[in-house]
Amino acid sequence: MNAQDYAGALAGKVAVITGGGRGIGSAIAQAYAKAGAAVVVAARSSTEIDAVAGDIREAGGTAMACPVDVTRMESVTAMYEQAVAQFGGVDIVLANAGTALKAGNIETCDVQAWKDTFEVNLFGALHTARAAIPHLRRRGGGKILMTGSGSRMRPHPGLSAYATSKLALWMLTQTLALEVQEANISVNELIPGPVRTAMTGFGKATFPPGEWMKEPEDVVPLALYLATQPLVGPTAQSFSLMRRVG
Repeated sequence: MNAQDYAGALAGKVAVITGGGRGIGSAIAQAYAKAGAAVVVAARSSTEIDAVAGDIREAGGTAMACPVDVTRMESVTAMYEQAVAQFGGVDIVLANAGTALKAGNIETCDVQAWKDTFEVNLFGALHTARAAIPHLRRRGGGKILMTGSGSRMRPHPGLSAYATSKLALWMLTQTLALEVQEANISVNELIPGPVRTAMTGFGKATFPPGEWMKEPEDVVPLALYLATQPLVGPTAQSFSLMRRVG
């Protein structure tokens, strides 16, 4: 299905998207709004999220910008409080904030860069999911989507921090899914594969031959599909747009 096929499919829903100020997060935020959701666009940069939320409102959608630092639990908790105060609840969460700091080879790596990568990619997702659960329970269920990476499936010299953080995120996704399934909360991983964003140098990074290099908008149909599944639907699953995984 194409994005236009989901018109009205998220009416009455509230979606919170971290890392929503640019790239994949921005594209999905705008698509969810077009599908009828009220969208909380969250990231560190107020300038970026203000612009995305403004674009959504200009297009006739409903959105608010909410600055957040996902590495700080209190900041994430405040984000949800603002979302609930503005829109009455939370139904869909996309833990999309991420970083690919250049930590280097393990033997000579910048250990602090390693730790900082985990703070955003793993602990940021943990904070985002954990703080969402009480709000999703109050709605009778909901969806948590984790933005994963195909890098977790194969070693790549120099990217150990990023790849390892995403592998840990995959285990977090599966474990959390089992822990909250009784509350009708699904938890799944969305792997975009290579996308032209700032993180990939807008497509200049090295990827396996034959890989599908996408624009952020190419990730939207899968994100809409996952957001519109029934409450008792797929969970603890990985949905990938990677062309090659081995």
